[in-house]
Amino acid sequence: PKIDIKMIDALGREWQTTTIQFDFNLPERFDINYVAEDGAQHRPFMVHRAILGSMERFFGILLEHYAGAFPMWLAPVQAVVIPIADRHIPYGNEVAESLRAAGLRVEVDERGERMQAKIRDAQLQKVPYMLVVGDREADSGAAAVRLRSGEDLKALPVTEIIERMRGESEVPTYVAPKAAG
Repeated sequence: PKIDIKMIDALGREWQTTTIQFDFNLPERFDINYVAEDGAQHRPFMVHRAILGSMERFFGILLEHYAGAFPMWLAPVQAVVIPIADRHIPYGNEVAESLRAAGLRVEVDERGERMQAKIRDAQLQKVPYMLVVGDREADSGAAAVRLRSGEDLKALPVTEIIERMRGESEVPTYVAPKAAG
């Protein structure tokens, strides 16, 4: 006897996740016995349980569910800073350090690629925020903000970007319903 719980992913496919089952075969196969209160040897029953299946399966389901576009609190990289030219890399690193100091996960794309290629790559990686920095942004302590959705928020002060991102990065909490009584 066993209990299986199946979940449906974003594509409508079923995945077995949780399972709890009695196993009568393994104790016999491994010749497992115990001595009971009556002094006789008995064969135990084995209970297998996997609350979410393997971690690989869990993360696979998570990836499928979000189609790779994780919410801010779960995204491994929450923002990528994209310097327009090599001379903007130092300011890009300053912006990144400010975000990191606020507890955000950020990378700086220092590759010698064109800005549009860097933006495209960040979109393909489904990074929630792309922060483009050039001369104007460095002079004003800002970054041009583009969202994963393609929405362009224009240039915002770094402090405002941090405030916005931190608000979206809060891990949701589960509050169990109170028992009736």
